[in-house]
Amino acid sequence: MKLLIMGLALLALLGCSEKDLRQTLEIINASSQEAPLTQAEVIAALKDSLSKGISRGALEASAQDGYFANPRLKIQFPPEVERVEKALRKIGLGKDVDRFVRQLNRSAEQAATKAKPIFIKAITSMTIGDAFEILNGEADAATQYLMRTTGNELRKQFQPIVSDKLGETSATRYYGDIVNTYNQLPLVKKVDPDLEAYATDKAIAGLFLLIAREEANIRANPRARTTQLLRRVFGSLD
Repeated sequence: MKLLIMGLALLALLGCSEKDLRQTLEIINASSQEAPLTQAEVIAALKDSLSKGISRGALEASAQDGYFANPRLKIQFPPEVERVEKALRKIGLGKDVDRFVRQLNRSAEQAATKAKPIFIKAITSMTIGDAFEILNGEADAATQYLMRTTGNELRKQFQPIVSDKLGETSATRYYGDIVNTYNQLPLVKKVDPDLEAYATDKAIAGLFLLIAREEANIRANPRARTTQLLRRVFGSLD
């Protein structure tokens, strides 16, 4: 902008007419503007950014303690049976409760290793209209799009994986032992929540949380735009 002002001032001093100045300004503006973004560029950039976010998120979640050591992802006792946890800790079974929570998170971490292909496949359903709405949307618009359009299908495909991993890590057995112990206590209201559905929903929510973080980073941080296409498309929002 400083160069533009200096150039116009120089032209004025040289005695150029108002018409000449206007024409020069139009030429400078035209030359300084990039070509409008194409539909192909927007879709490619969004798919690239989502793929990167999914890859990083799945890798982080599936690592040892990916859920368990992350306060934002850690899966706690199901809310509807928190009274079970409190009651068992009071009678000296805190170690059993802690073991269950740890194994519950281990199940999510192991299941996350299978999640990436499911999320990547979901990206292909994005339309041109969706792409431009996402580009101009909120910081997590792409993540919300994936949650809205693929959540049910992801859950259907993800739950068998979580169920299998819960069995492998013995979390289901630990949970059954804990609940059965609680149900034998006098004067308590018996509980029998669906552990698999709860763990599935929490595992998927954790992955989406990581994907949203990566999406927001690419939108807000120019250094996170590692390709020319990402810089061009997301730079248009700066």
